[in-house]
Amino acid sequence: MGLMDADHTALVVAAQTGDDRAREELIAAYLPLLYNIVGRALSGHADVDDVVQETLLRVVRDLPALRAPESFRSWLVSIALRQITDHRTRRRALTDRTTVIDEALRIPDADAEVEDVTILRLHVSDERRQVVEAARWLDPDHRVLLSLWWQECAGSLSREEVAAAMGLTVAHAGVRVQRMREQLEVSRTITAALGADPRCRELDETVARWDGRRSSVWRKRIARHTRGCAVCTGMTTATAASASTASGRIAAERLLLSLAPLAVPAGLVAALTAKGLLSGTAASAAGLATAQIAAGTATGGGGAVPGLLIGKLPAVTAHPLVSLATGAALIAGIAGTALYATWPEPARQAPGVSAAPTAGGPVPGSSSSVPPSSTPSAAPSAVSPSDAAITVPLGAQSLESVDEPALYLTYADDFATLGRASASSSAQTRQRATFTVVRGLADTRCVTFRAADGRFLRHRDLRLRLSADDGSELFREDATFCPRPGSVAGSVTLHAHNYPGSVLRHRDGGIRLDGSDGTPAFAGQASFLVRRAWATAP
Repeated sequence: MGLMDADHTALVVAAQTGDDRAREELIAAYLPLLYNIVGRALSGHADVDDVVQETLLRVVRDLPALRAPESFRSWLVSIALRQITDHRTRRRALTDRTTVIDEALRIPDADAEVEDVTILRLHVSDERRQVVEAARWLDPDHRVLLSLWWQECAGSLSREEVAAAMGLTVAHAGVRVQRMREQLEVSRTITAALGADPRCRELDETVARWDGRRSSVWRKRIARHTRGCAVCTGMTTATAASASTASGRIAAERLLLSLAPLAVPAGLVAALTAKGLLSGTAASAAGLATAQIAAGTATGGGGAVPGLLIGKLPAVTAHPLVSLATGAALIAGIAGTALYATWPEPARQAPGVSAAPTAGGPVPGSSSSVPPSSTPSAAPSAVSPSDAAITVPLGAQSLESVDEPALYLTYADDFATLGRASASSSAQTRQRATFTVVRGLADTRCVTFRAADGRFLRHRDLRLRLSADDGSELFREDATFCPRPGSVAGSVTLHAHNYPGSVLRHRDGGIRLDGSDGTPAFAGQASFLVRRAWATAP
């Protein structure tokens, strides 16, 4: 039975109530799906196991707060997407910091892609190998989307679940998938042309200065050549939807389905077992136990670990949440080797700015808002740049997008979005674009935003939404944002208190939690001008 056919709702509910066996069975059931999504998205990078473990850390931590157990699969995938994005951000930051040192010491580029293990192990037709190689030409976001579409083709995810995980409508997700497929077909043509023997002479001239790195710049340059080259296009004429023909190309989805899924490494299973998240019984039941484990050993990052010891390690970390949340590392020395299992949790970062009380502002946590002025202004007046650069004043405020002037943070139903508002707008429109800023529920140096109906802005499943205070610590953390200077004078970015480095940005019609990609476009989407709210009544 495939994941789409299985109903794991009862298992999710049991795990939420603290049933350890249910939690282990749930993790074992979804580990192959999770590993394949992350592994494909990161092209077999050495950090795949770490990203999978970090994802499961957050799943275990946040599972009790999941209100819709039936949506567990899409919720799990959305957390995985967040961790993939965070990993890419960390790699870019590390590369920026170490480039000079690496060049001085002639160390290979830290950001260079590790050769995809799938390619190294493929002993199949050229077209199957080419489609995997072509995937490495995709933009990072398209590569992640390909990993999801791959699982959709395999029947492990539905299109609705893919859309939910990405925070999109089904129609919008379909558009994104189609764009990815078009880029994949271009990349397949490029791969075939580069691998031709003999190769087109004009193509050789085009790539004469190419350093061998697969980048969007070179993809576009080579694609411009292949589109107008009869030699290159004559080798690879086809469309994504074509069936296998004498002159056509086999459809990508058929090739992907013919490739075996990535097997969960024994070392990862051993690490999860050591952390008390998996038992030997659960792993075996899910088909995760390899021949090594069945024979009594499992190969970790540093060597062989006796299966007997693996069975006893959960007792060392009897409370998985305690050991995981503290980022504990377990090192077991065995015959000169070691198993190192670590779940790094980002260190808390002191917020760069703090909430600033304003005259007449509400008492933190109270339900009363600042009384509106008696006359609506032509537009909300800007908080002075010197203040806005370091604070978000308490009281009734509106947030105007920096890169979309006249559009304000507002909400539709339960989800935050950008909307147009002005002094001439209806009272309801102005009210929805107005939030009472109070001191942060989880950290008084930060801020929390309360809507007129008493609900609070919080991030959940990577999207900003309105929720009632349920009294939980998770809610307080999710509803606390730490402002820092934005992309222009007088603007702020809002960093999630419990996800350091992740900020609110508008994208695809919603407000999402995301890690910066370092581009000016992202900076503009993540920056807001703090405006004193309009009057909500004439």
